[in-house]
Amino acid sequence: MQKEFNTMEQTKRNNWIGKVAVVGTALLGIVAFQYFNLGQYLSLDYLKASQATFNQLYQSHQILVIAAFMGVYIAVTALSLPGAAVLTLASGAMFGLLVGTVVVSFASTIGATLACIVSRYLLRDWVQGKFGDKLATINDGVEREGAFYLFTLRLVPIFPFFVINLLMGLTRMRLPTFFWVSQVGMLAGTIVYVNAGKELAKIDSLAGILSPGLLISFAVLGLFPITVKKLLAAYKRRKGAAAASPAAGRDDDTEIYRCRPGESDLACP
Repeated sequence: MQKEFNTMEQTKRNNWIGKVAVVGTALLGIVAFQYFNLGQYLSLDYLKASQATFNQLYQSHQILVIAAFMGVYIAVTALSLPGAAVLTLASGAMFGLLVGTVVVSFASTIGATLACIVSRYLLRDWVQGKFGDKLATINDGVEREGAFYLFTLRLVPIFPFFVINLLMGLTRMRLPTFFWVSQVGMLAGTIVYVNAGKELAKIDSLAGILSPGLLISFAVLGLFPITVKKLLAAYKRRKGAAAASPAAGRDDDTEIYRCRPGESDLACP
């Protein structure tokens, strides 16, 4: 008994040490970003001024530049730092549409998944333990239709992406599901920004990249899967009810024929 108690205490202690280490690493990265003013290198003006240098560097060391770019992108998205949109434009300017889309798609999804993991590791047990009863309905909904809702949130710009990452970390959604749904859901926006990066010199602000019509298209595309799922479920329920109703009526109205004494078996139905 004492040995089991000591093991449990050691596990709790190690868990807290791990959480402190994660929080410390994240805070260190954020403080370094602010202290060294690294945000200036993730601005549209700096990107446009340095485009020729970046292109030349990429032509000389393609694999190394792609690896370094992905590392920076993953760090920015995992720590929820500003600059992901500018980096996406940079990928289009340096790598072109195809390579840029692949690089950003994987880097952004890996970074988002890391943010989700950190949120889950630090907060989910506490949140589920404290509000478990109130979150039961949400947990059930996420288990049944979480992929559809996540896909919609990724396409419809209602919440910032980092908020989605943190909130999904508090749920019971499986990480593989979070990864592939996020990658598919963010793909359309990624293509738009990477393609815009090819014409970097013509871009004056990030606000002009996503027009109202394009945002509406994303919203319709995002709502389409969950809408179809709901309609199919309603249709199946209605069809099942309609099929059960006539059957019940036949059972009630069918007259039972009884054979009379002396009547052959062939005459009985």
